Amino acid sequence: MNPRDIPTEAFHASGPEVQAIDFGYVHSPDQDSAQPARHPIVIIGAGPVGLSLAIDLAQRGQRVVVLDNDHKLSIGSRAICFAKRTLEIWDRLGVGQRMVDKGVSWNLGKVFLKDEQLYEFNLLPEQGHERPAFINLQQYYAEAYLVERALQLPGIDIRWHNKVTTVASREDGALLGIETPEGSYQIDAQWLVACDGSRSPTRQMLGLESKGRIFQDRFLIADVKLAGDADFPTERWFWFDPPFHPNQSVLLHRQPDNVWRIDFQLGWDADPEEEKKPENILPRVKALLGADAQFELDWASVYTFACLRMDQFVHGRVVFAGDSAHGVSPFGARGANSGVQDAENLAWKLDWVLKGRAGTALLATYGPEREYAADENLCNSTRATDFITPKSEVSRLFRDAALHLARDHAFARRIVNSGRLSVPATLHTSPLNTPDTDTFVGTQVPGAVLLDAPLTKQGQPTWLLRELGPEFTLLVFGPAPTWAGALPHVRVLQIGLDVIDAQALAAQRLDALPGTAYLVRPDQHVCARWHAPTEAAVRAALARATATVL
Repeated sequence: MNPRDIPTEAFHASGPEVQAIDFGYVHSPDQDSAQPARHPIVIIGAGPVGLSLAIDLAQRGQRVVVLDNDHKLSIGSRAICFAKRTLEIWDRLGVGQRMVDKGVSWNLGKVFLKDEQLYEFNLLPEQGHERPAFINLQQYYAEAYLVERALQLPGIDIRWHNKVTTVASREDGALLGIETPEGSYQIDAQWLVACDGSRSPTRQMLGLESKGRIFQDRFLIADVKLAGDADFPTERWFWFDPPFHPNQSVLLHRQPDNVWRIDFQLGWDADPEEEKKPENILPRVKALLGADAQFELDWASVYTFACLRMDQFVHGRVVFAGDSAHGVSPFGARGANSGVQDAENLAWKLDWVLKGRAGTALLATYGPEREYAADENLCNSTRATDFITPKSEVSRLFRDAALHLARDHAFARRIVNSGRLSVPATLHTSPLNTPDTDTFVGTQVPGAVLLDAPLTKQGQPTWLLRELGPEFTLLVFGPAPTWAGALPHVRVLQIGLDVIDAQALAAQRLDALPGTAYLVRPDQHVCARWHAPTEAAVRAALARATATVL
């Protein structure tokens, strides 16, 4: 079946039906070509990262080929925690609301020692944000909604059952060898993006590697479907040394369809194959939920923590994104979320290069920007892993002391680490930033993702991030200077004229006075700001932000 012929209602089905969707294999005219067909952009991998990148590029008018060696969505929940920033990106791609409607929204987390609650935390305590801190949503649902959106865009050609077997990198692109049920063929990619996962065959075929640290511990993921409502609220619960799983840690999350994710720390000596057997999983789950709990085992896996990344994400015309470029432990939800942010960073730069607006120096900045973000994620993930799974008596004593102090002292709660949850990196060192010449307070420095805020437009509610353009946006508090309309590829948004900041949250969050202006990149990162902008300063910042002048 041609995937574009799959009825829309199939993507709205329940978990088992969604996972069973078979996209099938479709013969491509490229397979009949005497010479390899040349495509401007080829993406390997139809997971959340590859699909997000393809949709972003297609919405910008680019034509994209997506190759995937499978023909179905992911089996099992896999990634389930999608952060506020990822939802904001998916809003721009036309799928954010679908994710939120199906997902379980949450902001609150609780930390326990044995059977005692130590404290709770709110990841989004302030009002005035459209999206929650997180939603929990099984990865197969996220992929289904992304595939459905991709099939609505004529610029995307998803080729299922197309396994890339060879990659030859050249100065002007990469030549790919592909296996299909009908045999092999080749295509020529002007730009190749590898989004093919932590074991990336592309990385291996090019003789590249990821380096880092593998932690000597194992965890069991058990997704269970309860027969009735559970007593647990929609929160993130993390236990250190609980009575039902002594001397280890446990994490509990709610997912849609009354499915609950439970992570059990097992220890390094655990046998992964034995631990995945239902007869060994069920007693652990009953110890947590109660002997009388009625549930079905939905999916299970055993994993080992690893914090790894490639030295460089850009290798000529081959670019790596998501798990193929970097990998972190699951605690903190930094894997899929950082991968979608990779895609957002890359899409507009690749689009500008292909349209001739900028040189390859712009695309080259994807590497240091996202390598910086990966290092931040790896640091947080490593610290969380070391705290959760201490490997020496001294580190265990330190951890236990911090936990006991956290009952009554806020300073100790900053030390406790059950997984620092994903937030977007502020790209402090980016060469695309223009340093401040004026004094500002707050977090919205050059390199930061612009904070959202509620606005009204023609009397109707809207949101700041939804009002940004697909290109650059010059955000001006009050009337814009007369020269602003002549800036190339820049949308001018006047706060107080085009939209109304009735609650003054936008002005507060941006420390804005009348006349203050922010230059915002297509990926919604701030790149420059002024209290009294001049045309020369804004044009210089725009040139810098597009790597025209560095």
